[in-house]
This record gives sequence, structure tokens and C-alpha cells, in this order.
Amino acid sequence: MFDLFSGLPLSVGLSLVLALALVLVFEFINGFHDTANAVATVIYTKAMPPHLAVLFSGICNFLGVLLGGVGVAYAIVHLLPVEMLLNLESGRSLSMAFSILVAAIAWNLGTWYFGIPASSSHALIGSILGVGLANALLTGLPVGDGVNWGKAIDIGLSLIISPLAGFLLAALLLLGLKKLFLDSKMHKTPEQRRAIDNKKHPPFWNRLVLVLSAMCVSFVHGSNDGQKGIGLIMLVLIGIVPAKFMLDPASTPYQVQRTVDAAAHLNDLYLRNEVILGDYLALKAPPRIGLPQTARCDPQDTLPIIKAVRHTLDGVRSYDDLTPETRVRVRRYLLCLDDTARKVSSLDTLSLDEKTDLRRLRSDLTATTEYAPFWVIVAVALALGAGTMVGWRRVVLTVGEKIGKQGMTYAQGMAAQITAVAAIGVANVFSLPVSTTQVLSSGVAGTMVANRSGLHNGTVRTILLAWLLTFPASMLLSSGLFYLAVAVLGV
Repeated sequence: MFDLFSGLPLSVGLSLVLALALVLVFEFINGFHDTANAVATVIYTKAMPPHLAVLFSGICNFLGVLLGGVGVAYAIVHLLPVEMLLNLESGRSLSMAFSILVAAIAWNLGTWYFGIPASSSHALIGSILGVGLANALLTGLPVGDGVNWGKAIDIGLSLIISPLAGFLLAALLLLGLKKLFLDSKMHKTPEQRRAIDNKKHPPFWNRLVLVLSAMCVSFVHGSNDGQKGIGLIMLVLIGIVPAKFMLDPASTPYQVQRTVDAAAHLNDLYLRNEVILGDYLALKAPPRIGLPQTARCDPQDTLPIIKAVRHTLDGVRSYDDLTPETRVRVRRYLLCLDDTARKVSSLDTLSLDEKTDLRRLRSDLTATTEYAPFWVIVAVALALGAGTMVGWRRVVLTVGEKIGKQGMTYAQGMAAQITAVAAIGVANVFSLPVSTTQVLSSGVAGTMVANRSGLHNGTVRTILLAWLLTFPASMLLSSGLFYLAVAVLGV
């Protein structure tokens, strides 16, 4: 870990430390900002004492980050267009990282202070989009090329569909529980349980489900939200110390060879579909002499790039065998091949079988570029887990009492949490970032409607307003900061 500072000028090294610290601060804030939603129901229903709930939630968040992989991390990274990822260098990378993080942190702290269950995911994604658009304006790119809109649309749909699904499924689950267990004590609020039964805690089985589902929410939160911090750290590291992090230094000879084989099979796939892809990929054009040195991806350079990858990695057993400049070049090649393959796979003329093969080849091509060192994962996991253990009180009250006009019943808490686990778990399978805040809050609202408890209009309006404002506010903040750093300060 510490060798990443070797050879760096003091100013760059200090900036790197500050950037990494800001990412961990963001994840710490994310811990007490978003995870308060995970423990809100279990604390409000008194299924667990607050100190135990936040402790176990922190542990589950830690495990979620540790075991969650990096699919969501790079879904966040690829919101930026491939051209911007190819052109990362220390000054621009630091400006980008600071702009994204300061904007997201500022919005998160503001909404947390007022006890509003706003989304850290929205704040982060909005900040990334703002930087991408600002970079397009500063570099003369068309605004439409400033963001990977395909990935942005996928993520946007997941952020819209997940709370709607949470609302509907939680409502249906509660109605099912009421139908099956109409006279059960699970339909009492904590106040009714204390007044009627003179009991402080939920019935045993309800309590068990509440506790287990809350811990599962914490785990899937870590495996989804925690990856966003991992993606940010990798952006910073690749931009500032590219020689060490452009390609996974821990890659085995098998993994390097798998990359070479993927490039070879990609070449075969394109040639098999020469009639369809001939013009788009210039398959019949005479071979170019050399490759353009500019960090832009042209689909018509695909075959020469494949040839260059195969030639450069021929006989290579470890990326450490390559010079730093060669590692940078190979990463650019692989990113361009992946970007072109993504565009080709969206063509309607390509058969379903070929699209399936293309998806698998893309996975093999990016196996050694989309990674995270173990220390990065542990650092993010610790920050998120530690943040879980503070700052939960403000949001617990909002989720438990202020969304509905009546307090939450045990059954409502179970329905909302089980739904959140299912929705976030499905998103993890497809490597899509979602908002734990949105899913759980929407689930609670759905149970309030299904229970005919009514919604507290003032709170719902505040939450909806925060959700609506988070994207534009974080975009404006990050784009303004990035513009200030690049255009005004000359970073």
C-alpha cells in the first residue's frame, strides 16, 4: 500500500492522501446517513437496543463491502465517458475527485442535519454527471459526449424502478401478512404493544425477523453503496499513480493469457460478422500503419488494437514485466476494445448468440482493469462500518414516525425491510447502484398506504423534494467546483 507514494512529488503525494481521506469521509458519512435507514425499523420497534443494532449493522456493512465484488464500483466509474477515463492525469484526476466528493459530502451532511432520508447514491451519481458535463464544456466536446449516457440511463432506470418496486412489494407483502395473520400481534405498534400487552419488545418471531432482515439490509447496503467508494478510490489511484494501478498487479499468468485469448476471440467474432460490421469496424480497410496516440476510441481502429494487444502481451506472464508506459497503453487498448464491443452489442442486426458471446468476452477483457486491491476494499469497509455506528437518531425518528400519520407496526417494519433486501440484492446481481434510502423509505410508505395509516404529507413532500433536488443540486455543485479548479485555478 505505502509504496504507492514512492517517486511522487510532495504536493502530489499530499493531494493523494487528501483525496483518499475524502473518499473515506464520504463513506463514513454514507454509513451514518444511509445505514440509519437500515436500523431505523429495528430500533423504532425496539427489536434491538440501539447500541447493539448499530454495532451489528456496522459489522454487516463491513462484510457486505468485503464480499460484494466490484461490479457496482465500475458501474459508477463508467458513468464517465471512456475518453475521459483514458485521459486521466494527476491534476485533472484530483480536480475531478475533489469536485465529486466535496459536492456529495456537502449535500449529504446538509440533508442528514435536517433528518431528511435523502440518497447518498443520488448525490454521488449527480456529482459524477456534473463533472462529466463540465469536462465536456471545458474540452470542447459535445455535451452529449460528456457522460456515458447508456450507462446513465441504466442507472437512472434502476434508481427510479427500485423505490417504486419497494413501495408496491412492501404494500403487497403487508396485505398478505394481514390476510394470513389477521389477529396477530405483529400488527401492533410499539406503543400499542406497551399499552395493551404491557410488553416492551415485539413477539419473539416478529423480533427475530426484524433483526435478521435489518442485518440483511445492512449487508446488501454495504455490498452496493460501499462499492461506490471503491470505484472513487480506483479513479483517484489510476489518475495519480497510473503505473501501479492501470492493470491489476496481482494478475496471474492465467488471467493475462485470458485477456489475450479474449482479444483473439473478439477478432474472430467480428470477422464472422463481416457483412454486418464491415463498414462500422473498417474490417475491409487496408491495415493502418501504427495507432493514433490520442486517447480517443475509434471503432475503425479495432482490428489494429486487437493485434497490438496480442502482440504486446505475447509471452507475458505478469504485468510487472511491462514498462509503466506499456501498461498505460495496454489499459487504453482494453478500454477501447470494451467500449467498441459495448456499442456493437447494441446493434439490432447482431444475433442474440453473438451478443451473449460478446458480453462474456467483455468480461474477460476487463477482468484485469476492473479490480480493486484488498486494502482499498478493507479501508472502505471500515469507513462505512464505523459511520454506521454514529448519527442514526435523526433519520430513525423520520422513518419510524414521520412518514405515516401513525407509528409503524411490527409487520410494516418486516415488510419494508424484506422488500429492501430483495430489491437491493437484485440490483447487486446486475451490478446496478440503487439507493437504500429510497427503497426502504418507499417500502415504509407503501406499508402505510396498505395499512390505511395515511401518509404524513409534510414529511413525504420534504423527502420527495430532497430526492428531486439531489441530482440537480449535486450536479451544479460538482460542475462548479470542477470548472473553478480547471478553468480558473488552472489545475
